[in-house]
Amino acid sequence: MTDPLERIAAALERLAPAPLPAPDFAAEAYVWHTGPDRLDPVAQVSRVDIGLLVGVNRSRDTLLENTRHFARGLPANNALLWGARGMGKSSLVKAVHAAVRAEGHDLKIVELSREDLPTVQRLLGHLRGAAHRFVLFCDDLSFSHDDQHYKSLKAVLDGGIEGRPENVLFYATSNRRHLMPRDMIENERSTAISPSEAVEEKVSLSDRFGLWLGFHPCSQDDYLAMIRGYCAAHGVRVSDDRLHAEAIEWQATRGGRSGRVAWQFFCDLAAREGVRIRA
Repeated sequence: MTDPLERIAAALERLAPAPLPAPDFAAEAYVWHTGPDRLDPVAQVSRVDIGLLVGVNRSRDTLLENTRHFARGLPANNALLWGARGMGKSSLVKAVHAAVRAEGHDLKIVELSREDLPTVQRLLGHLRGAAHRFVLFCDDLSFSHDDQHYKSLKAVLDGGIEGRPENVLFYATSNRRHLMPRDMIENERSTAISPSEAVEEKVSLSDRFGLWLGFHPCSQDDYLAMIRGYCAAHGVRVSDDRLHAEAIEWQATRGGRSGRVAWQFFCDLAAREGVRIRA
């Protein structure tokens, strides 16, 4: 008799997890995990200085100003950073957070994975009553066929009947402008009884973000400027002619230019020069 009761009790605990102990929010950054629910503090955030982000001036200035408004308790918009891979979308979010904190604002950042979106209402419940302001950050957000997670995203963007907590702002990055695969949208449009209504909810996900910030492949000048910036910041001294020749050769082997490719080349260069990269 005891055995079945214990199994039932364990199953009920999994379905209704124990309440999350109130975090003290002493750290500047957290990662949301489930099973059980917890906000794990991040001891050291992996990020680059905002001054080293090249070729994204307009997006940088827009996101920085929006985040400052939010940190001051002023109206601010949720933001979708979309576009080319490796062009600094997530780096910009983390760099802006650091820059605003450096100005004296008590701003926290909480990373939420796409897979944990169905639990976002529980997370918002924990953040709602806290005496801090939070940027809720979801990296590489997109939805595949038969993916219902997008419905949970609406809770973050619109907040349902309670509304989004006044102290929470949502930033997401994606390679897609509309978050959904084009063929998925077109398939629903062609098979639905009411085609326009069937796809409106999914296409309009992007429209629920007040800011759309586009990121595009970088020019060669920007690519080289990124590398020069890293060299200056970390004390790697090589001639410009050598840097130019080796950086161009490196990008050719990677099939293109991006901020990520620039950083990968710099890491290789620094290692060959015997220079440790400071965190």
